This record gives sequence, C-alpha cells and structure tokens, in this order.
Amino acid sequence: MSPAESTNPLFLGLDLSTQQLKAVILNNDSKVVYEAAVHFDRDLPHHATVNGAIKGPEEGEVTSPVKMWVEALDLLFQKLQDGQVDFGAIVAISGAGQQHGSVYWSNEATSLLASLDATKTLSEQLVPKAFTYPKAPIWQDSSTTADCKRLEDEYGGAQSLADRTGSRAYERFTGNQISRIRRLWPSVYENTARISLVSSFIPSLFLGRIAPVEISDASGMNLMDVLTGRWDDKLLEICGGPTLRSKLGPEPSVGGTTLGKISDWWSKKWGLNLDCIVAPFTGDNPATVVSLSAPGDALLSLGTSTTFLLSVSPSDTPPKRFTTSHLLAHPTDFRGKIVMLCYKNGALAREHVKDKYANGHWHNFNELVEETPPGCNGHMGFYFPLPEIIPPNVVGEYFFTTNLVKTTVKPPLPVESVPASIHPRAILESQFLSIKSRVAHILPENSPHLHRLVLSGGGSANHIFRQMAADIFDMDVYVSSTKEGASSGGSLLAKYAWWKKFNPEGSFEDMTGGQVMGLTCVAHPSKETAGIYDGLIDAYDACEEQVVKIWASNSKLG
Repeated sequence: MSPAESTNPLFLGLDLSTQQLKAVILNNDSKVVYEAAVHFDRDLPHHATVNGAIKGPEEGEVTSPVKMWVEALDLLFQKLQDGQVDFGAIVAISGAGQQHGSVYWSNEATSLLASLDATKTLSEQLVPKAFTYPKAPIWQDSSTTADCKRLEDEYGGAQSLADRTGSRAYERFTGNQISRIRRLWPSVYENTARISLVSSFIPSLFLGRIAPVEISDASGMNLMDVLTGRWDDKLLEICGGPTLRSKLGPEPSVGGTTLGKISDWWSKKWGLNLDCIVAPFTGDNPATVVSLSAPGDALLSLGTSTTFLLSVSPSDTPPKRFTTSHLLAHPTDFRGKIVMLCYKNGALAREHVKDKYANGHWHNFNELVEETPPGCNGHMGFYFPLPEIIPPNVVGEYFFTTNLVKTTVKPPLPVESVPASIHPRAILESQFLSIKSRVAHILPENSPHLHRLVLSGGGSANHIFRQMAADIFDMDVYVSSTKEGASSGGSLLAKYAWWKKFNPEGSFEDMTGGQVMGLTCVAHPSKETAGIYDGLIDAYDACEEQVVKIWASNSKLG
C-alpha cells in the first residue's frame, strides 16, 4: 500500500534550530505520536560548539559546522528507528530551519547527492566534498556591518530596501552574509555552485538534489521582492554579482507544493516508502506561526528576546514597511504576509527590573504591578540594558511624566525621582505599547480587528504578564500546550502538501478548519483598562521620539 492510500498516514516535521535537530511526527488527526531530538553540544560534543555555535576569529563572526548538521540527521534517524517509528507510514516530510543561516555547495554536490550509497552514512559521503565552506554563518552572526552599509547605500537607503524586501539591511540576513564571503574569500564564492538556506539544505538531503529556497524564509535574505516573491536583480548584483542568481537556483517555492519524492537512499537505508513526498521547509518563525495561530491571531514570544508575529490576510493594500519591522511572505498562502517585530531587551530587561526594584522575586514584582494603576500615575519608563533593535542601538534607562488626558510629555526625569514601586508595571507597559503602536502603523486601514493573542516563551507562564497583555492589546490571551512550535509547524506543512494532492483548490485553513490545536484561554481584557492604554499610544510615541533624540545627542558627545 502506498502512502497516498494509507489509512493511518504519518507526517514528519523537522526543526534544525541553533541548539538541536528536533523531529515531531503527527498522525492524520494532527496528534503528536512521536518526538526525538539530537542536542548538538551533548550528542555531538566533538564539534566543540557552545549552544550549537562557534564564535570565530573575526569580530562578530558566529557559525555552526555543516558536518555537525549532517551527522545530526544521521543520528536522529537512528533514534527514530530505535523508537520503533513506522518509517513506511510516513507519507510526507517538511520542517523548519533557523532563519538566516546559509550553506555553500560545491560543484560535486549534485552528483554526490544523486549517488548515495545505502551502506554508508550521509556524513561519510557528503563531508567535506559536497561543501565549499565548512562553516554555516547563522542568525547570531554580526560580522557584515560593512556589507549592510554598502547594500543600503547602493539600493537607495534603508527605507527603499525595506519597501522592496520587507526589511532594512541586517547583519544576519543571508544576502549580506553572501556579500561578506564573496568579499573575503572570493575563491570560495567562485567555487560555490549553489547556496541554500538552512531550511532548503535539509530537504536537499531527502530529495537527493538541491532544493529551491522557500518563499517565506527567502524574506529574510534582503534579496527577494516581498510582494512578488521573486528575486530582485539589482539586489542580487550588489550582494553576489552576476552569478548569484544561478547559485540561488529557481525562484522561491511556495507553500502547499511538493518538491518531489525522497531519494531511494532513504528507502534502502531506513525503509521509508519511495512515494513519501518532500515539501518545502520554511523558517522557524513562519513555522511557529503555522502551528500556533490562525488568521486573526497574533503571537507574542516572551523569551530572552521579545518577538511579535502577526499573520495578515490577503489584501489589495499590503502592510506598510518600516526600517524597524519585518514583513515576510506567508508559508502557506502566497498572497498573505507575516509582520514581525524583534526586540533584544525582553526577559533580560524584565529580570533587571525584578532584581533592582522587586528584591529579586517575581512574587514581589507581580504585587507591585497590581498595586500600580494603569498608566503608572503618569510615568513612562524605557529600559534598554542591551543595545536595542527597536529603536535601533539605544542603550540606557529613560523616564518621563505624561498627561493621561492630553498628549503632553515633560522632559526626562532622573531615575531617583521615579517611585521605585512603579518600575515593574512601567517596563511591561513600555514593552507592550511599543508593539501596539507599531502594529497600528503597519496594518492597512480598515484591517479586521485581531481577536486572539497567543503567548509563548518563559514569560507566558506569569499570570500578571498574561493579564497585562490582554489589557494593552485588548485581546483574549491564550497559551499553547505545544512546546515545539517550529517542528510541529513543519509536520503540519508536510500534511498540507500531502492533503493538497487530493484537494488542489483547498487552503491551509480548509485543512485545519481554522482550528489551532492545544490552545487554552488564560486572560480576558478589561475594556476600561484597554481604553486607558489606547489613549497612551500617542504619549508613548512622543516619549520614544525623545529617547531616540537623547541617545543620538549623547552618542555624538561621547
């Protein structure tokens, strides 16, 4: 019986993240039936990574060994086999990769992938001959500042680049990584036949040929027109010269498609059915959107950093692009988009306030939040222990008094004049209001009202954070029982590609019924409190504008 005819099909989703390679297998009811993982530092210690990465000799350089990733896939399938997974029942494979990482294939790679020997492992056959560069620059790399400046200068500025690609130039974005390799190691670049993202590298191993880049993950390269989903010739020329188009391969692939069937190596080596299909892999953030949200939902990750993700339904008027936000193509609907905001000062800033003003205890922090009224009695605080992304590069703490009735902002206050008790509520208000303000500016006019906010990350367990988010965003707040959002999203993308074979006109929402598995409502907004925060947006914007001016002035003096 072929997988297409199977009465109990399984869907394999992988997530190649910074620290591990994770597998999640779903059944036809979208229930998790098996999980396995290879932790790089623990399971492959001979690569000497720290949290899956290696800091290089160059300033800001952070990479991961490509050989480690190949070995991890070999080891992961051994673990799946040891767990007695029915490989023959897997009908489709998809997944996710850490965004912005890149892999450089040699001229020999195509023939090596096509002629794999089932008596040997992948790593024995592909490393090192299949790769021109043994290290993969990853999202933590910040060594491309000069390349970013050149890209923005030659393309007409940061805003012009954001209008075209969805983002200004960022050090971690793949176009700038390619530019750096071409600049520093021209022979490596010249000898590179194809370039993959992490998300297109993994399916290449399953297909036995190099897979195209997926459209949503391509949004994090500074190389693709985010509205058309096609490579931009001028950007390709700036970053990689006349050969970059051929090195990237065809135009980015869209969700719900089938790239092909697995190579026979996987059948001979592990017993997968030769009819098993391989679907495009996407980035980890888009995959998380797929698994944890439906149209009209927003995702807020309260981890070490703070990340906000919002699916935008297809519209004749696309979301506005700014130099402080990202716009991505959607992994399941070419016409849809994802708005993304990233903040460096997330949990670390909140912990700083907890330690400094709440005796180092979250219980005390929560009590102070509850004792302080919304709006902090006219105070507004900004907390940036690390150089921030939004607003760019700002460091320090800044405090203001505001008029809650009329938008007026007084000059900044010294920290000692601010009541210590207000800081816990103030940091939550400023972090959440920054997002609320920007979303209001990004979304087209008359956009449908968002109705559900899904929290993830360590902060999502705090009941005070949940209620503050509900009140400030004026949405019901949910948490998910799904801990592996990216790999679960990969499994759903695999299921979607398989389902589309029988429902070619159907959408992802048709397949899921618009339902998101494992969500629990944990907070409802207070309409009165939500109204107060709606009235604080202009005051927040005015305060942040002053912060940026103060920082710029101090930087010049320093």
